[in-house]
Amino acid sequence: MDNRSILIGLHELEGIGWKTILRLINRLPELQEIFAISAAELTALGIGREQAELISRKLTASYVESKLTLYANMRICTLTLFDSEYPAILKEIAQPPWVLYYKGNIPLINLHLLSIVGTRMPTAYGKKVAEDFAFSISNLGFGIVSGMARGIDSYAHRGALKGSGRTIAVLGCAIDQVYPPENRILSGQIEEQGLIVSEYPIGAKMHPGMFPYRNRIIAGLSLGVVVVEAAKRSGSLITVDLAIEESRDVFAVPGQITSPKSQGVLPLIKQGCKILTTIEDIKEEYVHLFPKEASAVLQSQQMAPALTEDELEIMQILTEEPANIDSLLELSQFTFGHLHSILLSLSMKKQITQLPGSTYMKL
Repeated sequence: MDNRSILIGLHELEGIGWKTILRLINRLPELQEIFAISAAELTALGIGREQAELISRKLTASYVESKLTLYANMRICTLTLFDSEYPAILKEIAQPPWVLYYKGNIPLINLHLLSIVGTRMPTAYGKKVAEDFAFSISNLGFGIVSGMARGIDSYAHRGALKGSGRTIAVLGCAIDQVYPPENRILSGQIEEQGLIVSEYPIGAKMHPGMFPYRNRIIAGLSLGVVVVEAAKRSGSLITVDLAIEESRDVFAVPGQITSPKSQGVLPLIKQGCKILTTIEDIKEEYVHLFPKEASAVLQSQQMAPALTEDELEIMQILTEEPANIDSLLELSQFTFGHLHSILLSLSMKKQITQLPGSTYMKL
C-alpha cells in the first residue's frame, strides 16, 4: 500500500491531528512500516500514548481500503500533500492540509485565485458589491474562493457562477454536508461548474472551531483576499489576519463610515491595505497575470455594460441634469441602502460620476 493511501487512513482517524501526522512522516519515510509497529514503538518515536494506541489498534490495511472504497462509491475524490496536483501556493502556509476531499473540477485549484469574504449579515450594498466584483474578477481569469457561508460568501460564489463559473467553496464542515442547509442549491451549482473542497472527512462532527480553522485554506489558496463588509469582531477578519501572515494581498472595499458592517473594514484601510473600488484596481495589481483574451472580455464589458431595471431608472432621472442624493431618493422611491448600491454599481460600470455634495451626473 502506498504512502498516499496510508496518509488518508491516518487522516481519517479521529484524534490524530496535524502534528502527529507530521511526526510520523518525518520519522517513517515509508509509511507502510506503520502496520508492523507496536504502540510502544510508536510512543518511542514521539507519538502520544493515546494516539499510538489508537493507530496500533485501528489503522490496518483493511481499514484504509474500506475508507478508499467508501469515497469511491460516493464519488468523492481526494487530493493529498503527496500528489503532484497539490497547489504549490497552499504548501507555503504554516499547516497545509494533509488531505483535501473534493467534488467538482479539481484543476481549478491551481488557477490564480482571489478570495472574497465578509459578514454573514450583509446590507443590500454588500450583497451587490460582492456579487458584482466576483463576476468581474472571475471574467478576468481568476477563480473566486470563499467559504459558502451565509451572506457575502454566498453572493461571491453566485457572482462567479454568473461570470466564468470558476469558483471554489472551502467548507468548514465534512465534505458530505451542506452548511448552511439553505445553500443546497448553490452547493449543487458549485459542484457542477466549480469545486467544493474540505479537509474534514465523512462523519466529522461539526463544531464552531472548524470554521476559523478552514479559513487558513481560503487565505492559503489565494493570491489576495477581498473583504466586503465586516463588523469589528467578524470571523472574516480571521481570514484577513491569516492572509497577512502568509504575505497575501488584502483588498478592502470601503463602506459607509456610520455602518456597523464597515467597522472591521475601515481599520484595514487605515493600516494600508489596498482600497478596492473598481475592477481596474485588481487589473492594475495583477496586470502581469492577465492573458490578452481576459483583457478583451473586460473591454467588451466596459463598452456595453448590462444595466438592471433599477439602474436604468436612475439613468433616466439623470438624463437631463445632475441630481443630488435627496432628489434621487424622492424621485426613485428607493431605500437609501438600495439606492447607494445602485449608484455604486453605475459608477463601477462607468455610467455616472460623483460630484461634490453627493451629486451624481451621467457620463
